[in-house]
Amino acid sequence: MTEPFRIELTIAAPADEVWQALRDPELIRRWHGWEIEDGGLDDEIDLIYRQHATETEPGRVLSLGDGTTFTLDDGGDDGGTRIRMVRGPRGGNPEWDEYYDDITEGWVTFLHQLRFAVERHAGVDRRTLFFSGAPGPAGEPRTALGLDRITAEPGQAYRTDLVGEPVTGQVWFRSTRQTGLSVDGWGDGLVIVGTAPPSAQRPHPQAMAVLTTYGLADKEFDELAERWRTWWEQTFTS
Repeated sequence: MTEPFRIELTIAAPADEVWQALRDPELIRRWHGWEIEDGGLDDEIDLIYRQHATETEPGRVLSLGDGTTFTLDDGGDDGGTRIRMVRGPRGGNPEWDEYYDDITEGWVTFLHQLRFAVERHAGVDRRTLFFSGAPGPAGEPRTALGLDRITAEPGQAYRTDLVGEPVTGQVWFRSTRQTGLSVDGWGDGLVIVGTAPPSAQRPHPQAMAVLTTYGLADKEFDELAERWRTWWEQTFTS
């Protein structure tokens, strides 16, 4: 049997603060996923974290309806809070099994968004953009954007060009299929790009990008959205 996927990272904040970020819907919407029209994000948060979730305190264990668990522990010598996510095993729900890898990659994105929001923007609202599609001749997003040429390690500074915009910041994380960068010019924002593998219902990989911004004026945000939308539609297929 295949071992369930697991990811562990340390957040530089007290466990009580991280736990609240996992349980308070107003705090969850500051990091989970991205904005969806007509209140869709709030509905998703309620479904995942309220209707189909159980919690254990003082152990600070959160269990979701698909068997996925989050456990918070003392960060040890690194300080802060260690959060460990273990995905529920395949086979519990055949319908959701078809999307298992997509959901797993989603959780990788969300956990790094959680750490970013708690460590660098606690109590601050965000605005987001989301793009998805099938990789084209330019390859997956990391290749198409030239991020595979950034040699800086997580925590180190980088400088590059993103869709015609010179940007600076820090490499936030790298995983097998995703890369995250902080972006100074987006109000100390965050961009995460990656690719989910093919699946039974989707014979091609799925490219995605999530842009998180803070404090941009409407004009700046709209220009960013249009620039990325144009580039994405020219580079990837829907």
